[in-house]
Amino acid sequence: MKPVKKSTNQMSLFFSFEDTLSHSHPLFILAKKVNWKLFEESFEPLYCSNNGRPAKPIRLMVGLIILKHIRNISDESVVEQWSENIYYQYFCGENSFVAGAPCEASELVHFRKRIGESGIELILKESIRINGDDSNDRNVNIDTTVQEKNITFPTDAKLHKKIIKKCQIISETEGLPVRQSYTRTLKKLATDQRFRNHPKNKAKAKKADKKIKTIAGRLVREIERHLSPSSRYQTEIELYKRVLSQTRTSKEKIYSLHEPEVCCISKGKEHKKYEFGNKASFVKTDSGVIVGALGFRNEYDGHTLDLVIDQVVRMVGASPKVAKVDRGYRGRNKVGETEILIPGPPKKKMTCSSRKKISSAHKKRAGIEPVIGHLKQDHRLGRNFYKGIKGDNINIMLAAAAFNFKRMMNKWSSSFWHFLEIKVRTRIDCLKIYRIMNYGKLAF
Repeated sequence: MKPVKKSTNQMSLFFSFEDTLSHSHPLFILAKKVNWKLFEESFEPLYCSNNGRPAKPIRLMVGLIILKHIRNISDESVVEQWSENIYYQYFCGENSFVAGAPCEASELVHFRKRIGESGIELILKESIRINGDDSNDRNVNIDTTVQEKNITFPTDAKLHKKIIKKCQIISETEGLPVRQSYTRTLKKLATDQRFRNHPKNKAKAKKADKKIKTIAGRLVREIERHLSPSSRYQTEIELYKRVLSQTRTSKEKIYSLHEPEVCCISKGKEHKKYEFGNKASFVKTDSGVIVGALGFRNEYDGHTLDLVIDQVVRMVGASPKVAKVDRGYRGRNKVGETEILIPGPPKKKMTCSSRKKISSAHKKRAGIEPVIGHLKQDHRLGRNFYKGIKGDNINIMLAAAAFNFKRMMNKWSSSFWHFLEIKVRTRIDCLKIYRIMNYGKLAF
């Protein structure tokens, strides 16, 4: 059912957030700056039915999603903290204190699915608008990173064990006659797989791995024989077959059963040779605003530029003049109206001043690296807990939007403290003058 709009006419008689909260608090200022009507008008058509229980207010749900990524907390934590934090409640549209949770944590999952990638892109666009003139900078820096998925480090033995467990669950739920459960056998094989790096245990561990793969294949074939061709488990069975048939040199390997779209990406990092997730591309202006954030599988960096610049045009309304990139984008010198600057040895005909300009431009490009670090550390880009390819793109855009919101919040808080410092200094100066006039220099 469509969400019911809250009445703001009747305020609390003794207590209201407008009168009691600090008007210089960054969250208070952000609540005033965000155009909440834009979200309500855009997302209201997604609620078609007039039957059933009324949905939660759109401002509440959008506010909770923004707060989650600004504060780097989970769905459960943001719902729990909302009932304790009056600034969170004001940000989400409340006028007076509300005791209790605003909604179930799972409702945030349903809301993200409802608005989809286009709705999240609207939140990113609003975060860019709030940054004002800084977002209109036509010089941008582009770079890619890996957004890791919430999976364990994949090995063949792990995947085969998971297949066996899944097959056992299917046989129990459907009541299929399986000849053997292999419980005792698997327990013995698990002990054989321990300490595999010791020279005496290598052969035994390899033999145990092979045996577990054989058992997994047996169970898959046996369950497939008992199931009908139109069974709801057919897609899972096909996935298990792909995992069992893949070898070391196979293309498009499966690294996780619950997230089969995960890619293995190598960025040449010494501390982390392989990362399992997807590629994320970010566009940052020289002034420090993220104006583009897109997710990809494992494409070559140069092939991502067209889609990335198209998104920047959607977000800002104009294509950038110059985009500075690293050498991973080799092969692209221009995309539409945008000139692509790739570092390399200077040409002989170049003047000294033009060389300095290009050198300083590439030095500025390095500023995107710490921004990506902040996205991973502070705004939930480091590990993605959302499901599927849509979840990958949603997490990337929400992390970028949270960074932009946080950037302005930091500006407002620093300007407030600077204003206080000036006030304190002027007060001290006035006191000094007063003492000199009345008591002379000896007073100090």
